[in-house]
Amino acid sequence: MRTGLIAQKLGMSAHFAENGQHIPVTVLKLDNCQVVAQRTQKKDGYTAVQLGVGEAKVKNVSKPMRGHFAKSKVEPKSHVVEFRVSDDALIDVGTELTADHFVAGQYVDAVGTSQGKGFAGGMKRHGFAGLRASHGVSVSHRALGSTGQCQDPGKVFKGKKMAGQMGNAQVTTQSLEIVSTDADRGIILVKGSVPGSKGGYVLLSDALKKQLPEDAPMPAGIRGGAVSTEEGTPQEEAALEEVVEEVAEVQEETPAEEAPAEEETPQEEAAPEEVVEEVAEVQEETPAEEAPAEEETLAEENTDASDDDAESKD
Repeated sequence: MRTGLIAQKLGMSAHFAENGQHIPVTVLKLDNCQVVAQRTQKKDGYTAVQLGVGEAKVKNVSKPMRGHFAKSKVEPKSHVVEFRVSDDALIDVGTELTADHFVAGQYVDAVGTSQGKGFAGGMKRHGFAGLRASHGVSVSHRALGSTGQCQDPGKVFKGKKMAGQMGNAQVTTQSLEIVSTDADRGIILVKGSVPGSKGGYVLLSDALKKQLPEDAPMPAGIRGGAVSTEEGTPQEEAALEEVVEEVAEVQEETPAEEAPAEEETPQEEAAPEEVVEEVAEVQEETPAEEAPAEEETLAEENTDASDDDAESKD
């Protein structure tokens, strides 16, 4: 079960379909609809999302509500409403919802406060037939009629349909069709009439008596991010995305760091081997070169010694 939206009624207009069909629509506008708070089963005993719309002056906001908005790091809202949701449809606090939350062709239920008609009689308010227009009825043609019984029970039961204030009450209109949406301008066109006056706020939610379309975003239509169609809480999805990003970064960095090390290792191993080979060659060449030099030195010493002996004999 997804959350709904809080929209402002701008009025009615005409919409022409591609085949030229004329469709009367009600124009609804989203005014920075944000998530203000969450209600969880563990903490509050039920699961819901609290949404807020409209801008409110700080001086007109009570201190408790100021603290409530400050805790959520959200600007003060003029209207705050809760929507019951399932555990997999919770949305992070501060997230902004868009008109893409609903798709064209989807059916929704609209809840609003009907237009006030003032004090009205029984005929206008409840559709009573009234009394006869002639034949003995005098100055009582639109009267209500009897409202009670005899001495027993001797009272008027509560809830009796009588004259009183008409309108200005909460009204729910079910199974209204979404004609089109515009996320950039925050506009939703709903086929038919929606309860409420111009400028009033209407609560839109998925229709209870109609099936939710498969292409409806889950958990909601969110601004500035892709909408997930899989089950799972936003916290779990965010944590999973972070883990995937970290693993990807590690995989990208590891070959780049280890590659030079692998390349350097054979070079470092080759360098000592080359040194050993050069030393061995030098050692092999050195005796061969030094041996004749020593023999020549000994021959020269012997020649000098023989010359000295010859001179001494002379």
